[in-house]
Amino acid sequence: MINNIAGVETGMQQITVAKTRTSLAGMNLPPILGFKTPLGKPKANLRVKKFKRSDQIIIPGEIEDDYVDIVEEEYDDSENDNGIISQPFTFVNLVPKKKKVKYLKDCYIIDYIQSPQARCGLGTEALKGLAEKAMFDPKIQGRIVTYSAPVWQESSPALFFYKLGFRFMEPQANERMQECLIKNIPDLPAQTGMMYLPKIQLHKLLHYGEMF
Repeated sequence: MINNIAGVETGMQQITVAKTRTSLAGMNLPPILGFKTPLGKPKANLRVKKFKRSDQIIIPGEIEDDYVDIVEEEYDDSENDNGIISQPFTFVNLVPKKKKVKYLKDCYIIDYIQSPQARCGLGTEALKGLAEKAMFDPKIQGRIVTYSAPVWQESSPALFFYKLGFRFMEPQANERMQECLIKNIPDLPAQTGMMYLPKIQLHKLLHYGEMF
């Protein structure tokens, strides 16, 4: 066997050596003028508190039984508001009278909500997030209430809450809300009072605005 060393050397001389290039990471590039970090999506300002059963909040209106503990309590109706006995004493009066009192269970209460942009769904998204949180809270179990009161004379949050499923505890107020939606008229004079989210409306709110 003959080792053709001369031929090997000639072949090696024909190999082109690649030149090293400077990495872009090591170069001092000028700053990109006018570039800003994109801002995140705006959110509605939602302030929520929690009511506890131990707060002993009495509910006088109509509300789902799931929202309240109904307790029978004794009461004395022999005295009027001035403390004067209005009924003559009889042995019948010795038997205590009882009445059913509804105490609000643990729930979230919407204390304040404001959107940086009107009619763009930010308030709705905030309430959907709260509804999901309430549904998975073992103590709250989806219960959410709010108190509808106008911030300005011409502004009422009642229609906003009603569209998303909240209901007043007075049937007449709910009838008024439905009339405003059908006739597309403002809620004037504004309806005020406590509103709550029924269980059937809770699931509708979670899927509000979705396309099926």
